[in-house]
Amino acid sequence: MTNSAALRVTWPVVTALATVWLPLAAAGPAKTLIAHRGASGQAPEHSRAAYELAMAQGADFVEQDLAVTKDGVLICLHDDTLERTSNVAEVFPDRFTREAIIRQPGRHWLANDFTVDELRRLDTGRWFGTRFAGQRIVTFQEAIDLVRSKPGTGLYPELKSPPLYTGRGVDMVGLFVAQVKKNALDAPASLKTTPMIVQSFDEPTVRRLAQELPSVPRVLLLGQFESGGMTQARLRDIRTFADGIGPEKRLIAAQPDVVANAHAAGLTVTAWTFAAKSLEGHASVRSEMAHFLDDLGIDALFTNDPDQFPR
Repeated sequence: MTNSAALRVTWPVVTALATVWLPLAAAGPAKTLIAHRGASGQAPEHSRAAYELAMAQGADFVEQDLAVTKDGVLICLHDDTLERTSNVAEVFPDRFTREAIIRQPGRHWLANDFTVDELRRLDTGRWFGTRFAGQRIVTFQEAIDLVRSKPGTGLYPELKSPPLYTGRGVDMVGLFVAQVKKNALDAPASLKTTPMIVQSFDEPTVRRLAQELPSVPRVLLLGQFESGGMTQARLRDIRTFADGIGPEKRLIAAQPDVVANAHAAGLTVTAWTFAAKSLEGHASVRSEMAHFLDDLGIDALFTNDPDQFPR
């Protein structure tokens, strides 16, 4: 976060997170820029190219959506399946899943059905543009090492679809916790130089992380509010296991008082996702982000276009 202008909340509600949530806020409260899947508006999502570009563009945090391979390796991948962002259908034409666990029609190749060595055979850049041909899958360890090469930049992993892995006998949370501890990412010294915030839509996962990684800030992602909106009672309940909420931006636009109510409950508010290709009633993605940051008072946001963040 780098823009200290126009923060309209009482900042002590998040002082417990100051060393992690405010890595660049030495001069006072500021706003946080999270590169959504890296600089995914200009490079293939979750590629090394997207991560490097995000850091070059000044992202405070780089997001890593996480999936688990057949041999138990955490990789950076948004979808549960591989066909959208790789040439898996060409390389492994007969390895599509026969399980009826994906709602979308068509054939699907589950990442969890492939070893990491098999996945390294896939091209994960050509789908975005020919100049990115040859990009390969990025493991979480590789992302950790890359982000750590630029002190001050943080990691923002999301545990995707934990119930899918539980149903297959895979303890995704356990694998994640073990890797965090192996890299000492939960240690105070590491959190100072390489801040980390962990997120998930799965509430049981966030509750478990509160027990197993108590020093790492946690965000509960929200794709919808409960019937009747987000109540103060619900926000206080979330605060017992999370440090912030991450609502879809349209939820905040529809219920803007949720920002002040969340702050009153001691929670930060991080909105998603701002992209030049999906504007909603604004002249530019920069002005849209400025509205949510300065007028609605959110603390942080995810964007595909880090270079457009209003500093």
